[in-house]
Amino acid sequence: MTRTYHVDGELVPAAEASVSVRDRGFLYGDAAFETIRAYGGEPFEWAAHADRLERTCESLSIDHGLARADLRSRIDETLAANDLEEAYVRLSITRGVQPGKLTPDPDVDPTVVVIVEGLPRGGRDGDPVWDGPATVQTVATRRVPDDAIPAGAKTHNYLNGVLARAELIEAADEALLRDREGAVVEGAASNLFFVTDDALHTPSAQRDLLPGVTRRVVIDIAEDAGIPVRTATYEPADVREAEEAFLTNTTWELRPIAEMDGISIGGGPVTELLSRLFSERVEDRHY
Repeated sequence: MTRTYHVDGELVPAAEASVSVRDRGFLYGDAAFETIRAYGGEPFEWAAHADRLERTCESLSIDHGLARADLRSRIDETLAANDLEEAYVRLSITRGVQPGKLTPDPDVDPTVVVIVEGLPRGGRDGDPVWDGPATVQTVATRRVPDDAIPAGAKTHNYLNGVLARAELIEAADEALLRDREGAVVEGAASNLFFVTDDALHTPSAQRDLLPGVTRRVVIDIAEDAGIPVRTATYEPADVREAEEAFLTNTTWELRPIAEMDGISIGGGPVTELLSRLFSERVEDRHY
């Protein structure tokens, strides 16, 4: 099926969708974005994604002047134009075209793009996006520190993750990054959880990581279920020795880790319970 995307307020066929080669999002990665999952035709956790998008734009000093309702309507129009209820949605806001210099102009005429792709149904009767549990590899590439690029900002500059994924051996499909001190922080495109000592553990958001929307939902679900949640500083060995481990992101939801650095881990009762409760939350809200 030919897709239709939303570019600067207009619905256009994907083959004709384009932005200027002088756009700062293309030239410098000077842009914010959110990856959102649509269930039953509605964006999941829209308010949380919109909040983070606003924080990213504030971090980049992109004063785009667009109302949250306007952005939501562009997403809804794109889903409807593609007759999609189950979808991956990417919403991007760049600083737009400005004079050819590195210093940004405070006057912003933003470029706004929404792209969508179909996904399987979510919820209680849904199917996972991933083909199987993840194989994870700790890589040499370190996470960019917050005092260089704000860790909580979701920008178009994903070179750090690209370099991390480029290190992977053929068998691995996610890179696990450490910070400058060697502590585990996150995957190239995911957050990390593991289970040990009857508690759920995840690296602290006080370290250099992007705390994902799905990460927050999983923490909320675990706490509601009476599962102790610990956020702290961890070494790779802590994960390798865990009883269970999984990754989270918007499209994967919860994805068990089959092995890390050649050491078997796998899912287990906590991972299975949280996955079921996550699916039930989606079912109750969207179907």
